[in-house]
Amino acid sequence: QVQLVESGGGLVQPGGSLRLSCAASGIMDTINNMGWYRQAPGKPRELAAVITRGGSTDYADSVKGRFTISRDNAKNTIWLQMNSLKPEDTAVYYCNVWGKSGSWGGQGTQVTVSS
Repeated sequence: QVQLVESGGGLVQPGGSLRLSCAASGIMDTINNMGWYRQAPGKPRELAAVITRGGSTDYADSVKGRFTISRDNAKNTIWLQMNSLKPEDTAVYYCNVWGKSGSWGGQGTQVTVSS
């Protein structure tokens, strides 16, 4: 059974930081890319950050310079370090994993940036 366990969301003030984590298990496939989508109310889903198996990263322009994605291949785990958070970063953040035979998504974790 595929499981993507996300954690680390919550309420933070503008300018603050949060660290999200996602651990994948039960995927009988080679995991290639791992990343984070986010979706704010009334807005389309956005791929915020992605990391390849080799460690190459890519970010949405809206988070470049503030977010850092990292990965532990042995543990099939990724983290998203989010700094200098803004109210517009408020969204549900979804972990996603891509393999050779398909992709899998998590249930999401809420991030709210508000004073």
